[in-house]
Amino acid sequence: MNRKLFGGVLLGIAVIAGGMGIRGLLLEEAAGNSYEGLQEEVKAETAEAPAPEPEEVLTGEKLPDIPIDFEKVMAECPDAYAWIRIPDTNIDYPIVQSPDNDSFYLDHNARREAEYAGAIYTESLNKKDFSDPNTVIYGHNMANGSMFQNLHLYEDRTFMEQHPEFEIYTPTRIYRYRVFAAYNYDDRHLLKSFDFSDRMIFRFYLQEVLRQRAMDANIDKDVEVRDSDRIVTLSTCNNYDDQRYLVQGVLLSE
Repeated sequence: MNRKLFGGVLLGIAVIAGGMGIRGLLLEEAAGNSYEGLQEEVKAETAEAPAPEPEEVLTGEKLPDIPIDFEKVMAECPDAYAWIRIPDTNIDYPIVQSPDNDSFYLDHNARREAEYAGAIYTESLNKKDFSDPNTVIYGHNMANGSMFQNLHLYEDRTFMEQHPEFEIYTPTRIYRYRVFAAYNYDDRHLLKSFDFSDRMIFRFYLQEVLRQRAMDANIDKDVEVRDSDRIVTLSTCNNYDDQRYLVQGVLLSE
């Protein structure tokens, strides 16, 4: 290959790579934009004296004031069943679960539209009432701070101490969680690697988490987590292809 031809090939490769890089940057910049309107749209309006809901009348229990209008959420996002919100972060999104394809929301937003940033989602291995010992919720780590990128704020011990709790809402429940661990982990599929329904396995798993001594792991030893508890694992990517960044909270109240 002569020098001119070789130079032309290199130039062509550089142009293609540059184009792919620009496209990636544009996709990252636009990531999560489709949720901005939804977040404002679904804020539930509060009334001073709301009429009792039918379920309240039947059970005699007062339903909590849910700050999310789930009628609007489900009208736009048919697979949405919950909403997660973490104070002082950008994490304020519906949680979805595909009925037939666990990979669908890797590259589709909650409206089921193809989108690079995907959605915040769970897999069919988890029930949608957060009754499993470990519910794993996934979201991409987007460079513009959207989706689950802000989980990395928990790398700062001070941030974790100042933001120890987060909430998940469903149409009839508020689940309040206390963060007890934030750390880098390998990329194994947690729900396929551990049988969390086996309390002994769950106990050993929790002990392994709480015993971590890695410099970049933040573990709150003051939070008691038992094999009878229910936890949520928030999972996103970090800078390494073979690792994930996990933030875990134990259920305090429902």
